[in-house]
Amino acid sequence: MTQPPPWTRHDVAAKLPDDTARAWFDEALADAACAARTPPAAPSPYLAHTWELRFAAAGRHCGHHHADAVRRLLLVEARAGIETLTRLYRHGSAAERRAVLRALPDLVAGPHAVHLVEDALRSNDTSLVSAAVGPYAAAHLDPHAWRHAVLKCLFTGVPLDAVARWTHRAAGDGELARMLCDYAAERTAAGRDVPDDLGRVLTLTGEAPKEL
Repeated sequence: MTQPPPWTRHDVAAKLPDDTARAWFDEALADAACAARTPPAAPSPYLAHTWELRFAAAGRHCGHHHADAVRRLLLVEARAGIETLTRLYRHGSAAERRAVLRALPDLVAGPHAVHLVEDALRSNDTSLVSAAVGPYAAAHLDPHAWRHAVLKCLFTGVPLDAVARWTHRAAGDGELARMLCDYAAERTAAGRDVPDDLGRVLTLTGEAPKEL
């Protein structure tokens, strides 16, 4: 569940199953680019651009295995703003929400989309949690929210390596160490295993106990 690479248009086209899918992909990107060049004079939350309809249909036309990358490129090509991203996230399937989350570093310069990350972290869908803890979260979640994101990953079984820049943010974090030690103690008291990843984080905080 680590973050996928930011594939280019050429990379994605090469992976699509056939010429029909590639033609659909090219048309979808053209629609998105057109929308970026000519935004409506009065944007409406009730009017979807053609590229937004294609965003929803990407799995059907390109294959579900490739849909994340296709949707991410559509968002970038359309230069989707925060209102569009929020709308697509709120009304989208889990797969569509995942694509929005993974496109955030490319489209949102500041913390304006943190509410989408926080919403995903409240989910128990591990694919959403994994997408939520990418580079955008590393850059913009405040320390309290980021610590809870790490705990969420440990609790749901999302691999620690899905968390962008975790080694940087965990280093010397005594409060994170306290929270993780409390979590480890709760699991031990309940007769449950402590995730191996918990020890990896604690080692970085500099306050790892001798035994978990």
